[in-house]
Amino acid sequence: MSTSQQPDPRDRPARLTVGVVGAGRVGPALAASLQLAGHRPVAVSGVSDASRRRAGLMLPEVPLVPPAEVLQRADLVLLTVPDDALPGLVEGLAGTGAVRPGQLLVHTSGRYGAKVLDPALRAGALPLALHPAMTFTGTQVDVQRLAGCSFGVTAPGELRMAAEALVIEMGGEPEWIAEEMRPLYHAALALGANHLVTLVAQSMELLRAAGVVAPDRMLGPLLGAALDNALRSGDAALTGPVARGDAGTVAAHVTELRRHAPHTVAGYLAMARATADRALAHGLLVPELAEDLLDVLADGAAGAAGTREGHRAGGTGGARTDRTGGSPGTDSEGGPGPAGPAGPAGGTDGTDSADRTDGGDSADRTDGGEGEGR
Repeated sequence: MSTSQQPDPRDRPARLTVGVVGAGRVGPALAASLQLAGHRPVAVSGVSDASRRRAGLMLPEVPLVPPAEVLQRADLVLLTVPDDALPGLVEGLAGTGAVRPGQLLVHTSGRYGAKVLDPALRAGALPLALHPAMTFTGTQVDVQRLAGCSFGVTAPGELRMAAEALVIEMGGEPEWIAEEMRPLYHAALALGANHLVTLVAQSMELLRAAGVVAPDRMLGPLLGAALDNALRSGDAALTGPVARGDAGTVAAHVTELRRHAPHTVAGYLAMARATADRALAHGLLVPELAEDLLDVLADGAAGAAGTREGHRAGGTGGARTDRTGGSPGTDSEGGPGPAGPAGPAGGTDGTDSADRTDGGDSADRTDGGEGEGR
């Protein structure tokens, strides 16, 4: 067996020059990953201070230039901009003649497939949609996290192998998504990733209100086990008062949420109803217990709606006493809830891997992307 060391990928001749339009959290990370695979980043666009700092950190010595010049210099161009900005950006670049025949044009939007790149295709570009289903921080750790990350891949049939090869070179796992299925794919990721962050943030907020000093430490093992069980067993992993049909417990929850955090009531009721439906469908919730539970959820929803209408009318109509005998609830407009935790310093939602743009240049979205990927 040979004991010779493998050559450093950076020592290999570069196969493609790489440009980035949108120096947010995603584009520089993908370009840095492609650099490790032997490609050569040559240009990046970004106008905000955050974009420039990020580009300097992730792609040192790569010049910052306008988007049209990025396309002039690069064989492979990453369009890492938000979903809503992407069509206009593509049309603008194609309309001004910036797109070159044979140029690989890659966008990282979760929502769109390859057809959004049709204006560039007509100009001779090779369109690829490569969406990394991952949260990004805008730091070097993202390059490491790409190892094993799934990418939603959509491209013309003749470019499928090239698209999947690029994903593999970045350490990712290509997952083919049909053009017409991209919105559903994106919605699925948003449902799982975006809403998870909201639920966890609300849970930590409520635990702090209950006097828990370190809610993150309390939730970490619980949520980790719940996620692992859900990924392994699906609906069979459902547990808790809703799945058990404990209507009284759920009613008490609603009362306490109305009292301490009324802004969480609507979300709690919606998720409880969805959980009850799935538990019923999979035989975990017995019908005789489900009736009382669904009554509680319906009463809670009606009470919340009445409270909102009452506040809109300038009164207190809609307040109700909960089934457990608690005090009348109020909507989020009726009184302040505890302050939510501050958002993370970085990261996208994994559903829209993009950055805010203005006129085709990255102004960087500082809230972590749309996602979302993200």
